[in-house]
Amino acid sequence: MEALIPVINKLQDVFNTVGADIIQLPQIVVVGTQSSGKSSVLESLVGRDILPRGTGIVTRRPLILQLVHIDAEDRRKTNEENAPKKNGRLTKGIEGEEWGKFLHTKNKIYADFEEIRKEIEAETERITGNNKGISDEPIHLKIFSPNVVNLTLVDLPGITKVPVGDQPNDIEIQIRELILKYISNPNSIILAVTAANTDMATSEALKVAREVDPDGRRTLAVVTKLDLMDAGTDAMDVLMGRVIPVKLGIIGIVNRSQLDINQKKTVADSIRDEHAFLQKKYPSLANRNGTRYLARTLNRLLMHHIRDCLPELKTRINVLAAQYQSLLNSYGEPVEEKSSTLLQLITKFAAEYCNTIEGTAKYIETAELCGGARICYIFHETFGRTLESVDPLGGLTTIDVLTAIRNATGPRPALFVPEVSFELLVKRQIKRLEEPSLRCVELVHEEMQRIIQHCSNYSTQELLRFPKLHDAIVEVVTSLLRRRLPVTNDMVHNLVAIELAYINTKHPDFADAIGLMNNNIDAAASSVPVTEQGDGGTGSWRGMLKKGEDFLPGDRTTLQPLPSASPMRGHAVNLLDVPVPVSRKLSAREQRDCEVIERLIKSYFLIVRKNIQDSVPKAVMHFLVNHMKDCLQSELVGQLYKTALLNDLLTESEDMAQRRNEAADMLKALQKASQVIAEIRETHMW
Repeated sequence: MEALIPVINKLQDVFNTVGADIIQLPQIVVVGTQSSGKSSVLESLVGRDILPRGTGIVTRRPLILQLVHIDAEDRRKTNEENAPKKNGRLTKGIEGEEWGKFLHTKNKIYADFEEIRKEIEAETERITGNNKGISDEPIHLKIFSPNVVNLTLVDLPGITKVPVGDQPNDIEIQIRELILKYISNPNSIILAVTAANTDMATSEALKVAREVDPDGRRTLAVVTKLDLMDAGTDAMDVLMGRVIPVKLGIIGIVNRSQLDINQKKTVADSIRDEHAFLQKKYPSLANRNGTRYLARTLNRLLMHHIRDCLPELKTRINVLAAQYQSLLNSYGEPVEEKSSTLLQLITKFAAEYCNTIEGTAKYIETAELCGGARICYIFHETFGRTLESVDPLGGLTTIDVLTAIRNATGPRPALFVPEVSFELLVKRQIKRLEEPSLRCVELVHEEMQRIIQHCSNYSTQELLRFPKLHDAIVEVVTSLLRRRLPVTNDMVHNLVAIELAYINTKHPDFADAIGLMNNNIDAAASSVPVTEQGDGGTGSWRGMLKKGEDFLPGDRTTLQPLPSASPMRGHAVNLLDVPVPVSRKLSAREQRDCEVIERLIKSYFLIVRKNIQDSVPKAVMHFLVNHMKDCLQSELVGQLYKTALLNDLLTESEDMAQRRNEAADMLKALQKASQVIAEIRETHMW
């Protein structure tokens, strides 16, 4: 099981190479207030002075510290790997038993730990500057030593309440958010550091740990500065868990004082003095406290934690590998054969465009109707219902009908209903079908335009690699649609014009209406009375001006002409100025004539509407939709497949190459991580 921590270190190295933290690896996160002794705890675990010292906030960037235990054989191999070659021979490599490596300095070896401390300070200031601000960008440091146990620790800025100097006013919030970012990782162990000379019940470290780990399943408490407690007091109750119980335990340690540090007291000497202090002050607890016990406990906890996390890590890595493989596929390979690539992309777009119309596209929209389905909806729902809502007699009044009849008879009263009046009125009604028909063409044209965007977004993502090719294809398709629109509109206009050109009263479906008309004509001929000198005839001026019982205001079948002024006495009389009645009741003849014309108009209008409802979709399909399907690829090839345009059209977007490389690197890292875990599984380590 001891080999599990190096596995995590390998995984950390793998993901460090791509600068990614998409995988939350098991690690120990050190949390505490400023001057609580966090740095001393870490240095005790390392056994060396490596961390910057000073007043106020010193740790201003997360420090991810990997402790790697090595033996003599490991040192020999590392010497050979890192030794420079001179004249084909190995020269002296790493001096000493311990050394460190930073991620940001690549393969540079630091055998002097004072240089490591200075590099941490320099790298911190490089990002955060000389002020006391903080950054969430971590510093990665590996320490190789035979005196350490395998651990991965994260040192974070100490919790503070009041900004000092030129610190930002929200420094407390920034530090808190940074701490929560790391301890929220469910695969982390929280090392909550609290000084023994403070009240454990008010520990900020334990308080923030409980926010993300309320059950305390992954929190270990460390009580520092046991030697600085007030005289006559001790930490026995705290260490026994009587004050605040912590599930993973509470471990007390003794830190080096600032005087010890100034006097260059080594960590090894400090650990010996710590052991002596514990034996004297806490003899019954000495074997369960101290730096050495803390290191062993952390090593054990981390190993068990890693063992529990590895199956989930393996699943997460495999899922991410599949996602990045798919992402890399969508970016495509770098273009080598441009001519064939261009032809392939054009052909694929044309095929996807046609498939979207036919309903056989690879990516089928589920949120709304699209392509051919929407065109079908336009034809049979939108256009069909609009035509059905057109009233055959809409906008036609009784006055209009009677006026048309009289205008068609000329100066002589008519014995029969004139056919010319029927044609005049029915053409007026048929003309109303043209506007919804043209609107149908417009709606289909808009959908054909929308299909372009649909294909770009879902069906041919490769086009996103080449923005200029994408724009060129959109322009060619849009231009072709634009050219087909007036052709289709003309055809639809002609369909209505054809119906207006010849009113076919011999149409088979119009036979019943003709029979009705003939019956009414016969009835009219037999019922017309012979009048004197035109007296009483409804077709004469005298009959129109007749007053009396015929005037029934408000009746449904009355006419309401406009009043005019009475002629003045002594002047010539203009017949058109003779006062007309406000309203009058239609005669039986007039009412019968109006009903005949209205029935004929309605019957013929329904025949034409049925024709238009059938022929307009056919015309749109032939002149617009099918023409696009048949000519799209040849149009694209003719406009774009040219040698002079190859380099320009197949120029990738500026960030595409970078995104492809990043995805490839991440995929390689994930595959390598999966291999590492697979090797551990084969050795039955979990």
